[in-house]
Amino acid sequence: MVAPPTTPRSFAIDVARASAAFQELARQMGAQFLDKQEIIRLMTVSAIAGEHMVIVGPPGTAKSAMIDMFSKLIDAKYFEYLLTRFTEPNELFGPVDIVAFREGRYTRRLENMLPTAEVVFLDEIFKSNSAILNSLLHVINERKFQNGPEVVPVPLISLYAASNEVPNDENLAAMFDRFLVRVLSDNLDSYHFHELMKKGISLELRKMTGRGVDSAGRPMGKLVPVISAHDLRQIQQNYDKFMVFPEEFLTKYKGIIFQIRSEGISVSDRRAVKLLKLFAASAVFDGRTRVHDGDFFILRHIWNNLDQVELLEEIVNPIVDSYYREHPDER
Repeated sequence: MVAPPTTPRSFAIDVARASAAFQELARQMGAQFLDKQEIIRLMTVSAIAGEHMVIVGPPGTAKSAMIDMFSKLIDAKYFEYLLTRFTEPNELFGPVDIVAFREGRYTRRLENMLPTAEVVFLDEIFKSNSAILNSLLHVINERKFQNGPEVVPVPLISLYAASNEVPNDENLAAMFDRFLVRVLSDNLDSYHFHELMKKGISLELRKMTGRGVDSAGRPMGKLVPVISAHDLRQIQQNYDKFMVFPEEFLTKYKGIIFQIRSEGISVSDRRAVKLLKLFAASAVFDGRTRVHDGDFFILRHIWNNLDQVELLEEIVNPIVDSYYREHPDER
């Protein structure tokens, strides 16, 4: 059993309320996307922790559709764009302010563009050019945008990206490294085909009409946000309540990280520290104020290339499975 939270009761109630909203978000998305529960949880966990996530997989595996629905369930300023190697900076960061330019100042008009967004989705992010990548790195790393002579704070909570492949270009390594969570989304097997068709029909109807149907064929209403950017920021401002880790947990974490490194999978000290934020966010998702070994599932998704996916599962799964065998009521 999980020990009772040591935080004040009023705060614990807020955590429970936030968890209920996250669970509802996951439930609604799970009703539309088959066998994507872990991806949905990771999307939510990334938002709670204020980290970034990339989904990699072949075309037609619901990468864009999942992020699109996720954005509709969060009340936040949203920006999305499909990148190509010909995409220009003004398509993401705003056009040059002509009035200011005539006065000798080079600034951009940022309204409704990426620097003003709280949740961002960039499709085919690794096809972007160096001019865009440099500015994006500053936004992702520092939550700042250089607008002419002025450095503008960016209200970004999380940036989500999708790609058909893992980048192998050294020029893209810095960008790929900034995604703490890397998730593989693949085609489903034949066992899931009929259920996939049912959910696919619902998704297509939602695109056409703004409404979907549930698994029983009953009509569903339009999507309504279940949590807001303000709610997420409130959690983040109180994150010290969650970033408390038992010595036993940290000892086990150390063992896992060094085992992963011994297998040739790079995990920098910086990433090892930032992953603690995701463990804490996983606890918040469940309504907990303390982590447990089940939260280590996140370590399945820190690969640097697809060859490492199976290896990480072999390391992480026995630990997670063992915990839930001993605590089946917490799964």
